[in-house]
Amino acid sequence: MLAPFDFYSPSRIVFGWGRRSEVGELAKSLGSIAWIVVGSRTLEQNGVITGVRRLLESAGVRTHVLTTITHEPSTHDVDDTVAQLEGLRSEGNFLLAIGGGSAIDLAKAVAGIVTQRDWSVWNYLEGVGRGLKLEIDPWPILAMPTTGGTGTEATKNAVISSYDPPFKKSLRDARLVPRIVLVDPELSVSVPPATTAWTGMDAITQLIEAYITKKATPPAQALCLEGLRLALPAVERAVQDGRDRMAREAMAQAALYSGMALANSGLGLAHGVAAALGVHCRIAHGLACAVMLPAALQVNREVAQGPLARLARYALDIRTDDDAQAATMLIAHVVELCRRLNVPQSLAELGVRREQLPELVAGSHGNSLSGNPRPIDDAELTQILERML
Repeated sequence: MLAPFDFYSPSRIVFGWGRRSEVGELAKSLGSIAWIVVGSRTLEQNGVITGVRRLLESAGVRTHVLTTITHEPSTHDVDDTVAQLEGLRSEGNFLLAIGGGSAIDLAKAVAGIVTQRDWSVWNYLEGVGRGLKLEIDPWPILAMPTTGGTGTEATKNAVISSYDPPFKKSLRDARLVPRIVLVDPELSVSVPPATTAWTGMDAITQLIEAYITKKATPPAQALCLEGLRLALPAVERAVQDGRDRMAREAMAQAALYSGMALANSGLGLAHGVAAALGVHCRIAHGLACAVMLPAALQVNREVAQGPLARLARYALDIRTDDDAQAATMLIAHVVELCRRLNVPQSLAELGVRREQLPELVAGSHGNSLSGNPRPIDDAELTQILERML
């Protein structure tokens, strides 16, 4: 018998080079007032935000730039942004997020919290606060990703950080999946090479981890196969030439697939540790994933040999019936890709100190690590991180 599964995805996905020109008509279907969350000052400086606002207003949608965020969103960012919307009724209002994962996560959190009676996001995050659930429907969300990496435009959670006390937790609700996702890969051409590399490796990590996780579902795995086939050859080309249209399109599509996959299957070790590296060491999420991916593959190699071999055959066209050999070739390809993208080879290169390992181990436990193909206790995780110093 086939295993049962649920599948979450945006109600509508609009994909294509230059299709931001359609944002006005798309937005009009969600409401009459767009509160815009911007994820990059470059988008403001190069006229993208002005152009989007003009298209919205031509379609009869009023616009307000709510905030610009250039870092991973914190609990304070969410609460401060929600406070700006105090007294507004829900009718006609919606959130439009344009940027990378930080902008989209912030918009999703704000859309969820603004309609509730308790406005502290802390109380709705998994594992902290009062454990409240969203009782009232969130505002609709239109997401316009620009980095070709995080995939958060297709997920049901908003990842929010705190630095005192340190944690990275999710606000999770199926209603936070954006109603409309408008993916215009042309918006990513101005993303710097390093950001392109780290966000691209985030997508690749998600595609691999969502495929081999013990929570994997068949539709998500199908997306992982195709996403990884697109991403592995494209990420380096996008880094080398940001205006490479085919590379940017491939990475934007792969990132979208990675978000849909993780929303329906979960992740694993690399993402679990990456969350801790973000809050305890202030390391960018994509970079942390890139550093952790080779180690996570080695740790899970034996138990996930079959799935890794299938990924290798589909994404890299490796033609061998030997699962062990195919899995080895995939891991070697990822290691070499990281080398070519100048991904640090150790945690020490990121400034991680040995005395930080206990808090990193404690901070790695969460939804991502719970999906790893095999259990990893604190003692083993400590050994893994020690070897990476």
